[in-house]
Amino acid sequence: MTAPVALQLYTVRSDMEKDVDGTLAQVAAMGYAGVELAGLHGRSAAQLRQTLDGLGLQVAGAHVPLNALQDNTEQSLDDMEALGSKFVSLPWLPPELRSSREDFVRLGEKLNVVGAACKARGITLCYHNHDWEFQQFDGVYALDLLYANTDPSLLQAEIDTYWVQFAGLDPVAYVRQYADRAPLIHLKDMADDGTRFFAEVGTGTLPVDAIIAAATGAKWLIVEQDQSRRTPLESVRISIENLKAKGYA
Repeated sequence: MTAPVALQLYTVRSDMEKDVDGTLAQVAAMGYAGVELAGLHGRSAAQLRQTLDGLGLQVAGAHVPLNALQDNTEQSLDDMEALGSKFVSLPWLPPELRSSREDFVRLGEKLNVVGAACKARGITLCYHNHDWEFQQFDGVYALDLLYANTDPSLLQAEIDTYWVQFAGLDPVAYVRQYADRAPLIHLKDMADDGTRFFAEVGTGTLPVDAIIAAATGAKWLIVEQDQSRRTPLESVRISIENLKAKGYA
């Protein structure tokens, strides 16, 4: 049995800004089992949890910036506990923190510390990649360097399959490489028109079936679409319908 399917709410950020309750209700009605948060949308963690519980939506995880994870670790983890989230992910790195080999070694040291605090609270810290982690230092990808310099019990992977393919790597092979360290998988797709634009899951060039098959350690499959040529809600509906048609949701 495959992992349940959640939606990264960054995908519908414009809708969430206008109507949190209405947007979440639509997401639940589409058949998503959970959501991955990108902020609390002006509510307390407890208030948002109450809304999600009322809709039958679980919290698959949350994206929390590095400064909050480092400087407000316990508050961030308090929020995760209030939300019922077992995962918290570092979603993005500013350019000044990702330009050298030393940057990624230092980041690993920082994330070991944050990850230990997470582990003590029963929460797993994950790292979400883009494409820049596939720059090489001495022939080693920065992302591999990061994982080599962190304790697997303190830092896990949230593999964004779109950005792996965008960087020129095989997303299936990369998911397989970290299958026992990747509880969260971002399921995305890439337009098959030469633009490499973001596409609804199941409509583009990413081998979705093979990715899911390779993700043997996944606890959540998370649909995300950074930008859309349709309305975001229309896009996420297409993605979940395509996954339902294949028996994944």
